[in-house]
Amino acid sequence: MLITDVQKQPAWELKMDSAQDQPFHIVTPLTKSIPLSSVAGTEVLLKLENIQPMGSFKIRGIGHYCQKLSKMGYTRFVCSSGGNAGLAAAYACNKLGLPATIVVPESTGQDIVQKLKNLGADVVMKGKVWDEADALAHHLAEAPGSVYVSPFNHPVIWEGHSTIIHELKASMGCQKPGALVVAVGGGGLLAGVAAGMVEVGWPDVPIIAMETLGAHCLNAAIQIGKAVTLPDITSIAKCLGAKTVCERALQCAKEHNLVSITVDDREAIQAVEKFLDDELMLVEPSCGAALSAVYSGHIQRLQQEGNLKMPHGPVVMIVCGGSAISLSQLQDFKSLLGMD
Repeated sequence: MLITDVQKQPAWELKMDSAQDQPFHIVTPLTKSIPLSSVAGTEVLLKLENIQPMGSFKIRGIGHYCQKLSKMGYTRFVCSSGGNAGLAAAYACNKLGLPATIVVPESTGQDIVQKLKNLGADVVMKGKVWDEADALAHHLAEAPGSVYVSPFNHPVIWEGHSTIIHELKASMGCQKPGALVVAVGGGGLLAGVAAGMVEVGWPDVPIIAMETLGAHCLNAAIQIGKAVTLPDITSIAKCLGAKTVCERALQCAKEHNLVSITVDDREAIQAVEKFLDDELMLVEPSCGAALSAVYSGHIQRLQQEGNLKMPHGPVVMIVCGGSAISLSQLQDFKSLLGMD
């Protein structure tokens, strides 16, 4: 079953009744990066979502959504995922003591498949890209007692992701970011971040939305003013691999001060490698796309062109993380792109 109307209560105001009801995400650190600040020529703060359970921000929204659905009596959760959303759903269901079926594209690495199985999830592989896996997930969720969990496209998921901004507000007090940098895949993180910024009184803060070419569904939609479906996902940043961005993300692009930037896979991988050297943290290419906003000079270029005012506050980068990465995979990506 597809749930379209779950009664909402702000995730940051939830009153928990038991240990099982506690949020599955953690409050992550906000730290200054001296290396990135030096490159950017302005203060850069890192919101370290890469240290969340299962390694990404996804647990905020999906964990919150799964908790609400479990209270509605659903007994099996079906999620389609390129990796991180499925891991978040499997983790949440493991905590709730409920079964999960995760439908992944056939390109999903065996390490991710094994992590899902270790969490007790049933794993089904279907199709070349996420969209094909998603179609099967919808079908499987039609079984009695089952419910579909989108990896990014639901208001309750966005509500969970908005807690990132409430934490930023608590950490920064009266200071506002000069700009906020996010990676965009299906658009769930962007939708949550935009909602949170309105809620804390930061609607004027520019959002820098980063995508890799070949997974640039938001940028493509902005270019023509409506949602568009990419013919294929050709980027190595598979976790940005939705061929169509969610409608709410496109609305956010129209309602907010948003700058859409695309980078190539080489820039994303270079950013991953530099971040590992600078901060001793290994993240996915999808996260590298966000980090390349500074490492490849895009923010600096926007300032020089007058398309982004010199920030009065720090640039905040959401380090979205990701579990589909290892040193050997990083080397494989470099070899594939001729970067050896």
